[in-house]
Amino acid sequence: MQCRCHIAQINIARARAPMDAPLMAGFVARLDDINALADSSPGFVWRLQTEDGNATSVQAYEDPMMLVNMSVWQTQEDLKQFVFRSDHVNVMRQRRKWFEPLGNVPYALWWIQAGRIPSLAEAKERLTYLQRNGESEFAFSFASLFHAPTSAATPHSAP
Repeated sequence: MQCRCHIAQINIARARAPMDAPLMAGFVARLDDINALADSSPGFVWRLQTEDGNATSVQAYEDPMMLVNMSVWQTQEDLKQFVFRSDHVNVMRQRRKWFEPLGNVPYALWWIQAGRIPSLAEAKERLTYLQRNGESEFAFSFASLFHAPTSAATPHSAP
C-alpha cells in the first residue's frame, strides 16, 4: 500500500549582504512575487514564513547571513514544476549576485506523512545528513529522487 506522503524540502543560502543592503534589493523585490507563485502553484502545501510572509528573518544558523527556506509539496513533480519550470527559475539564474557559493549541498528533500509539517530541526538534520553521507531515502536531491515509501509506516528515519 502506497504511503500517503508529501515531499518536504529545505534549502539554504548565505547572503552576500544584509537584506536591507542595496546589493540585495533585487532579491528582496522578488520575494513577495515568488512566494505568491509558490502559494498558488499546483501541489503546494506549506512554506516556512514569519508574519512578514517570508523566512528571511528566521535565524536557523549562528551565521546571521545564512537564510533558510522550507516547503512541503504534494508530489515530487509539483515541486520540480515550481523549481524548474516557473518564474522561480528567473530568480535562481541571478542567485550568484545575491548569495555566496556554499561549497556543499545547499538543499535536501525527504518524504513526510501527509498532513504533517516538518520542524526546522528535522529539516536541518536531513540537510546535514545529506551533506555528510550522500543520497539515501532519508535525504536526497533532485539528482536521486527516491519514491515515497511503499507502506503506510512512518517515512524513512535516519539510517
